Amino acid sequence: MSPATRQHPQRHEHRHDAGAFVTAVESACESRGLRLTPLRLRVLELIAAAEKPIKAYDLLDRLRADHGNAAPPTVYRALDFLLEHCFIHKLESINAYVGCHHPDEAHQVPFLICDECSSAAELCDERVAQLLGEQARERGFAPRAQTLEVHGLCRDCARKHPAS
Repeated sequence: MSPATRQHPQRHEHRHDAGAFVTAVESACESRGLRLTPLRLRVLELIAAAEKPIKAYDLLDRLRADHGNAAPPTVYRALDFLLEHCFIHKLESINAYVGCHHPDEAHQVPFLICDECSSAAELCDERVAQLLGEQARERGFAPRAQTLEVHGLCRDCARKHPAS
């Protein structure tokens, strides 16, 4: 990576394309030799179709529409698989799940979470994760994972409620 790239990494926005996301995960599973069972696939499709982060019990309710006998452990096992293989992210502060914009690579990125409309935007700029990791290591701390979630108002909600 050139110094210029490190100083000014390419930033990009993502459009919500549920079908493309599911296809990318299916491809990643195939190339990695992972088993994307019908239930895992359905949970993934439900997460992909959600316009906002979705909670496990909301997934369960939607699953029960298709499979009346779906139980919480079933959903949590599917979520664990999808999380383990970096196909989704868990937003800890709101206990909800979103699809990962880069399902073919493991990465840690911050999220901007709107407290009014519950939207979540993945920031695809690894400088934040790198800086946190560097700061931790400089202090002798060995980071295993990082979750950075910034709460506030998205652009649309901020326009509705301008600061006084």
